[in-house]
Amino acid sequence: MNKLARDKRVQIIRALVDGASMRATSRIADVSYNAVNKLLIDAGKACSDYQDKAFRNLTCKRLQLDEIWAFVGCKAANVAAERKGEFGIGDVWTWTAIDADTKLMPSWLVSDRSGAAARQFVCDLASRLANRVQVTTDGHRAYLEAVEAGFGAAVDYAQLVKLYGQADEGQRRYSPPQIVGTETHCCTGAPDPAHISTSFAERANLTMRMSMRRFTRLTNGFSKKVEHHAYAVALHFMYYNFARIHKSLRITPAMAAGVTGRLWSIEDIVDMLDAAEEAPKRPKTYRKRQAAA
Repeated sequence: MNKLARDKRVQIIRALVDGASMRATSRIADVSYNAVNKLLIDAGKACSDYQDKAFRNLTCKRLQLDEIWAFVGCKAANVAAERKGEFGIGDVWTWTAIDADTKLMPSWLVSDRSGAAARQFVCDLASRLANRVQVTTDGHRAYLEAVEAGFGAAVDYAQLVKLYGQADEGQRRYSPPQIVGTETHCCTGAPDPAHISTSFAERANLTMRMSMRRFTRLTNGFSKKVEHHAYAVALHFMYYNFARIHKSLRITPAMAAGVTGRLWSIEDIVDMLDAAEEAPKRPKTYRKRQAAA
């Protein structure tokens, strides 16, 4: 089977992590759409596996959790009647966690917004930590049971609930109403009030929307398959954690968290992908970091 040259693979991945669409990337790199699609799949799998192994025994202190909406195939209102309730068509949510100090994003899950998805996500996150942490989420009720299932009593957990005002009819479609206040609720342990915040998680959501074309609103660049959506998310986090210098830290989040001692490049990601492709094939197993059924 023909394989793209290393410099061509670097060019394609660089375009994808900078927010170019699949078809724009194929035109920029002068390769077929199928070649870009195949590389995204291979890179997504390799990035998911690498980070799954690398993010263990983390010494995070304060974590902020959130979920970001997107859709696959079509908006939920346009899903055919026979496919209503089927995961992988319509609304899709990406659950994320960010370390407030290092800005590392050690865990994520592409799924629905159910309590089962929340438990799966939080339990995976908890398994990656080496010490007690403070956790802040929004007011989504699914987090209450999920945090208890993942951490038990060994966590300082609080919810930050935003209070919204009345939106003008003309603005409601494109932006949420204005925030008029917030409420904090201590749910478990003794969270430090000074660090009850979801600001970093919300800023990370903006980075995701700017860096992945399929998250951009009001375009036709949305994902057509949920599996490819998950691969794009894995590739984004590989670049964000290891190869993108954070402006305030002056280093990458993975370096700040002690996961790696060097700055990665796109070439390093391609080399990691090549090494994964050359490794002996293992039997297929369920991948936690891919789309949940």
